[in-house]
Amino acid sequence: MEIKGKKAVVLITEEEIRQKVKELADRISQDYQDKPLLVVGILKGSFIFMADLVREIKGKVYIDFMQVSSYHTEMESSGEVIFVKDIGSDIKGKDVLIVDDIIDTGRTLKALVEALSQREPSSLKTCVLLDKKERREVDFDADYTGFVIPDKFVIGYGLDWAEEGRTLKDIYAVED
Repeated sequence: MEIKGKKAVVLITEEEIRQKVKELADRISQDYQDKPLLVVGILKGSFIFMADLVREIKGKVYIDFMQVSSYHTEMESSGEVIFVKDIGSDIKGKDVLIVDDIIDTGRTLKALVEALSQREPSSLKTCVLLDKKERREVDFDADYTGFVIPDKFVIGYGLDWAEEGRTLKDIYAVED
């Protein structure tokens, strides 16, 4: 496949994603059994992953969204986390799960956890589909992780390159 004049190859198939989402949902369901859970998706990249995930979680699930940005239209993170849209829910005393598509430097999720922790949730955990451990710049790991991937730029299943590639069913690595 080609995107923006560059070759992209399948890194994770639709079936592998489906199996991993079910596995993550089972773990989350076990950890939060009999407790209502507020799932906060980080827009725009997590929306497909989050939709599939919450449909598999057993129990009472509430949904909200935040939008932050550190990529703008580039293939590399700018290192600056910009809060574009805040959640509309009061999270004080609630169990909250932040869902994001990918963690690489760790800056975005760490900043989100720090900001939301000040609002006194009962618990606050994070779930990511993809983890680029090689790129970590801060000491932060997600509580639930789908796949650890190499340091490649990826698109598909919600992840994009300047708004292209989000609707692909597999996850692709873009070649340099």
